[in-house]
Amino acid sequence: MNTAAQLRALRVRPSIARYRPSQCPLRQPRRHASTETVVATQNATNIRSAGTRTKNLIYGTVLAFTLSFGFLYVTDTRASIHEWLIVPALRQIYPDGEDAHHAGNRILKALHSLGLNPRERGNADAAGDLAVEVFGHTLANPIGTSAGIDKGAEIPTALLELGAAVVEVGAITLQPQEGNPKPRVFRLPSQNALINRYGFNSEGAELVASRLRQRVREFAYHAGLGMDEQAEQKVLNGEAGVPPGSLKQGRLMAVQVAKNKTTSENDIDAVVRDYATAVGHVGKYADILVVNVSSPNTPGLRTLQNVEPLTRLLSGVVQAVKKIDRKVKPAIMVKVSPDEDTEEQVAGICEAVWESGVDGVIVGNTTKNRPDPFPKGYQLPASEAKLLLEQGGYSGPQMFERTLALVSKYRKGLDENSKSASSRKVLFATGGITNGRQAREILDAGASVAQVYTALIYGGAGTISRIKQEMRDDMKKQNTAAKR
Repeated sequence: MNTAAQLRALRVRPSIARYRPSQCPLRQPRRHASTETVVATQNATNIRSAGTRTKNLIYGTVLAFTLSFGFLYVTDTRASIHEWLIVPALRQIYPDGEDAHHAGNRILKALHSLGLNPRERGNADAAGDLAVEVFGHTLANPIGTSAGIDKGAEIPTALLELGAAVVEVGAITLQPQEGNPKPRVFRLPSQNALINRYGFNSEGAELVASRLRQRVREFAYHAGLGMDEQAEQKVLNGEAGVPPGSLKQGRLMAVQVAKNKTTSENDIDAVVRDYATAVGHVGKYADILVVNVSSPNTPGLRTLQNVEPLTRLLSGVVQAVKKIDRKVKPAIMVKVSPDEDTEEQVAGICEAVWESGVDGVIVGNTTKNRPDPFPKGYQLPASEAKLLLEQGGYSGPQMFERTLALVSKYRKGLDENSKSASSRKVLFATGGITNGRQAREILDAGASVAQVYTALIYGGAGTISRIKQEMRDDMKKQNTAAKR
């Protein structure tokens, strides 16, 4: 048989073994389950599904509650985590005080952009028990932050949300400058004190002005006014119903200006140009302009506190402010040194203030002196004792008594030339203020606002809320005692 015949025979040959489905590994014969079995299976499946849904609901609720509680806790200035965890952690992570400061500001800025920044919960200030009148504004409370915390005006809104009624940004110089060589910030943790010799490191007035301009325009946009120059001008002219600097009712923003290091204090005309030109850039975005003539870290700066140069400088700033394109001009204050404290020096500065027409004085800055440690007789650790030899300005709780005495002196000196209560000059005070009792003493001595700096560095985001609560508690005790 040939090959073709063989193939034909194979195609028609019947199968030797009949196919049996049970032998196929891929297909089994269908078996009919009983109705009871099907129902039982479905019930078990439903029970498992209900149990899973219940567990998922419980887990989801717990997770949502935990996240909500965590968010409310961490972002509340009253949370102890800010003082007892975050501040020590920054100090450990960043041995250099300046690095820790910059990191803290960056974190606060990032958190604020995400809506996760610490802020005061509720509105305790609405009761009006701490309200004060300053420059025609009713401030929600008398606590502020000093310049130096936010040198470049990057986080003024975030600082206001910590509870301060006045936030001071700067110091800002006309031209950008690096400041003094690093390291230039030194911590004394046992004293909650600092020594710094920054030397007015600044990004320059033009850059800071652009940052402040953007802040105002973004506010105008969210207020439905637009985001162009015309919208900006509406906000600056008060049409948005808020102070044009702080952009918050019951709050004010102060902008501090200073001279460049390369501008000789002996050339008073050049000094006036430095300040006046800087004011021309940033002044329109401020509720208060602060003229700094008191830093110990710029050689020759404090000589500007002598009567004649100070009067010329302040008069030049007053003229520059009059040219600001705004319906209501910012108030003007001068920041003076705690080291020029003789009767003659205080009288001379008060004379310059009245002669030039500025609106007030900020009493205090860092000091060249080195106060005795707290408590009396305390021996500083060797590492901190060595830091006392570093050049720069000292700040901390030990300065409080000096600040309190200076406030009394300036209040008396300024009032001697006051012709009426309405023309009374305003006083702010900074230096060593760390608690509510001290803030109250400063106010009773004649200041309108008590500003904090070093206390905030060591106490964290809850410092201002704590000070205000201590003031309220003290007022309640006094009221209770008076009723007895």
